[in-house]
Amino acid sequence: MPAYIRSLYIKEKPPEESYLSELPVVKNLLKMKELRFTSDVVFLVGENGTGKSTLLEAIAVSMGFNAEGGTRNFRFSTVDTHSELNEYITVVKGFHPRDGFFLRAESFYNAASYIDRIDSEFSFGGPVIDSYGGVSLHEQSHGESFLALVKNRFGGNGIYLLDEPEAALSPSRQMTLMVLMNELLGKNSQFVIATHSPMLMTFPGAQVMELTEDDIKTVPYDQTGHFQLTKRFLNYPEKMLDVLLGER
Repeated sequence: MPAYIRSLYIKEKPPEESYLSELPVVKNLLKMKELRFTSDVVFLVGENGTGKSTLLEAIAVSMGFNAEGGTRNFRFSTVDTHSELNEYITVVKGFHPRDGFFLRAESFYNAASYIDRIDSEFSFGGPVIDSYGGVSLHEQSHGESFLALVKNRFGGNGIYLLDEPEAALSPSRQMTLMVLMNELLGKNSQFVIATHSPMLMTFPGAQVMELTEDDIKTVPYDQTGHFQLTKRFLNYPEKMLDVLLGER
């Protein structure tokens, strides 16, 4: 059984006037008694608009993380745009994690800026950036800063919630992330990751939950729409391009 997050369910139906009531993930959760997590690596996959990132954000806020990302100690807000889904779900927890981080690709810049601001305004306890590799995350490429975060800040015995980490990473760096994840799993960690990456979802033993307009179900990674479409494209790029763009 997963160490820190074991399941979740809708405890109260959102009001009909809320956009949440029309979100596929909410409609499908309402049809289920409980969404069970069966692995310490859980991938949420599906087309844009199905609600996987909204669900991950709701889990993060329910676990005490800042809605824009960071640790549970981050207290910044640039634009208050996160959904209220966390108010309508219950996250069933196991052990209390000693460590944790919520990474949002779209707001990672804001989290990096917050770290720099803390170090510029406060001096007690030593620079915060030392916990992130000692170099400002803004002074590295997006991918380098993300991997520096995982290598240096993720300490184990923690819950790590990642929203589309592949947005920052090349294919080879996605494989590096998988190596780092495996090391952290050996230190009693759990990952919940919203992703479009067919590479990441091949992680051994992972639970792959595919979100569609009509369902949420656990499937083998090679049966997801993302994996099958990518495989067909890479196997027959010319044919796929002829279908997409017309014969040239």
